[in-house]
Amino acid sequence: MFDFLSNYDDPSLLGAFWVTVQLTVFSAVGSLVWGTLLAAMRVSPVPLMRGFGTAYVNLVRNIPLTVIIVFTSLGLADIFGVTMGARDDFDLMYFRLAVLGLVAYTAAFVCEAIRSGINTVPVGQAEAARALGLNFGQVLRLVVLPQAFRSVIGPLANVLIALTKNTTVAATIGVAEAAFLMKGMIENEAQTLLIGAVFAFGFVVLTLPTGLFLNWLSKRLAVKR
Repeated sequence: MFDFLSNYDDPSLLGAFWVTVQLTVFSAVGSLVWGTLLAAMRVSPVPLMRGFGTAYVNLVRNIPLTVIIVFTSLGLADIFGVTMGARDDFDLMYFRLAVLGLVAYTAAFVCEAIRSGINTVPVGQAEAARALGLNFGQVLRLVVLPQAFRSVIGPLANVLIALTKNTTVAATIGVAEAAFLMKGMIENEAQTLLIGAVFAFGFVVLTLPTGLFLNWLSKRLAVKR
């Protein structure tokens, strides 16, 4: 019944899901870094930085991810010649461009999750830190963000799960991840429902343990007030 799985060696089923895992991990790290910087901008006392952070989040959240991913391919690579350090390796180049697009999109949601955590930190703590002579960056890094991250592990888990599923959009620019392989199988095999069930199960295996672990961690590290 599962003979169709042996007909695809490049990429194989495990290889395709491994690409999905890589897309998720690299994009998650990049989104966390960029999203944290955006959150810092959104609560910054500098109007220009607040304006940039607000405009970026509101703009990117309202653009479909497919449009962003296609722009990184057709726009950055084909029009502006951005190769992401992989001029002669198209697979690697489009993989990195897909990561760039996923980071640009997901960071907006990470930013809002972290900003909601920042808002849970009592204002008095920041005022006390400033009274001790700490500047804005030090207050954010030493006092506010550590508590904010602990309070938003749950929301960030939801963003990570959504990111894992959003990696399927990378198939639109030819990245050989799970959805790309599934599309090829459906076009060449007659077992559409079975193929869909196999790939759905694969994504459940990727996302369910991650969600359960991060929800447990959220309860474990919850800030007691």
